[in-house]
Amino acid sequence: MSKVTSIAAALMLCLGGSLVIVPAVSAAEKCPIEQRKSKAVGQSAAKKVQKSFKAYTEGNIDEAIAILLEVNAKNSFDKAYVARMLGNFYAEKGQMKTAVKYLKAAVESNILGGVDHAQTLRLYADLLIQEKNFKESIPAYYSWMEFTCKEDAGVYRRIGIAYSEQKQWDKVLEVADKGLGIVDKPDKGLYQMKLTAYFNQKKYKEAVKVLETMVPLFQDDKRLWVQLAQFYLMTEEFTKSLATYDLAYMNGFLETPGNIQRLTQLLAQNGSPYRAAQIYAKHLKSGLVKEDQKTLAILAGFYHNSKEFKEAAATYGKAAAINNDGKLYLRQGRVLSLDGKSKPAIAALKKALDAGVKNPGEAQFELALSYLNLKQYKSAYKYANLAAKDKKTARAAKSYLSYIKEKARVHNVTL
Repeated sequence: MSKVTSIAAALMLCLGGSLVIVPAVSAAEKCPIEQRKSKAVGQSAAKKVQKSFKAYTEGNIDEAIAILLEVNAKNSFDKAYVARMLGNFYAEKGQMKTAVKYLKAAVESNILGGVDHAQTLRLYADLLIQEKNFKESIPAYYSWMEFTCKEDAGVYRRIGIAYSEQKQWDKVLEVADKGLGIVDKPDKGLYQMKLTAYFNQKKYKEAVKVLETMVPLFQDDKRLWVQLAQFYLMTEEFTKSLATYDLAYMNGFLETPGNIQRLTQLLAQNGSPYRAAQIYAKHLKSGLVKEDQKTLAILAGFYHNSKEFKEAAATYGKAAAINNDGKLYLRQGRVLSLDGKSKPAIAALKKALDAGVKNPGEAQFELALSYLNLKQYKSAYKYANLAAKDKKTARAAKSYLSYIKEKARVHNVTL
C-alpha cells in the first residue's frame, strides 16, 4: 500500500465510519456528533466505493476519481458519501474549486455519520479559506464547533483570518479573545491578530497593552520588542520607547539600520548623545549602517551634541567631502571654532563658501570671528562687512564692525 495520506486516514472507508473522542455537552445531553450514527453505503455503490479506495491507496488517484464518477447513487446518504470522497480526492490533486463543490454537497446533505460529517465540515471550511471565500468559511467553522461541541483555538484563529480579510476588526478581536480564553499555553497568532486589529482601528494604546502582554510571553521574538518600542513612539511614550529599544539592543535584537538609528536618536534626545555616537559609530564600522554623507552627518551631530568637538569636526569634514557639501563644511567650521581651532576653522569655512551655501553671510560671519580670534583684524573686518550684506547675519555682523575697528586702532592696524 502506498500513499495512504492523512486524507485517506480521515476517510477510513470501512463503510461504517471512524471513531473520535469528543467531550459530551453535558451528562444529560449528548453532542450532535455522538447522536449521529454511522451507516454503510448501499450495496449498489459499495463495490465501486471499495474499488475506488483500493485504487487510491495504490496511488492511482485519477482512477479512483473516475470510478466514483461512475457511481449511480440511489439515495441521499450514498450521494453524500461519494461526494465526500470526491471532495477529498480532488483536494489532494489540488483542484480546490472542484473539491469545494463536492464537499459543499456533502455538508449540505447533513446526513453523513458523526465523524464523517465533522471531518467534511472542517475540510470544507479550510478549503474555503484557502480559496479566499472568507465570508462563507465563517459559518462553516462555527457549524463544525457546534456539531463537535469543541472550541478550538486554531479554528478561532482561522475565523479571525476570515474576518481580518473582510476588515471586520471588532469581530477579529472577539474571536481572538475567545481563542485565548481556551488555550492551554499562549497562542502568538491570536495575540498578533488582536494587535493587527487594534492597529487598523488606530487604537494604538490598546495595541501597546497587547504587546506588553506578548513581550514577556515570547521574549525571544526580536520583532515584538521592536514593535513595542515603535508603538511607544506612536503613543508619545518616549522614555518607555527608549528603554525598550535599549533592552532590545542589549539582547541583540536590533538588526536593521533603521532600528539602530531610532535607538541612537532617542538616546541623543534624552541626554545621552555620546552613547548614541558610540553605538552609531560601531555599526557604521561593522557595515550594518551604510557609511554615506547622511549617516556620517548624523554621527557628527551626535558628537557635536555631546561636545566631542574633535570627533564632530573630523566627521563633518568626512561627510562634506563626499559631495563637496557647503552646509556640512560650515558645520565643521563652527565646531572647530567652538573648540578654539581658528586656523582649521577658517580653512573649513572657506571650503563652505567655495562649495556654496544658502546664506553666505553665515560662513562669512564665522570667518570674521575666527580672524578676530587670531587678531587678524583686516581679514576680520573684511568678512564682517560681507556678512553685513546678508539679511540673516546683517545685525550680528554690524554689531561687530565697530568692535573690530576699535581693536584695529588699538593695535595700529590699518583696515
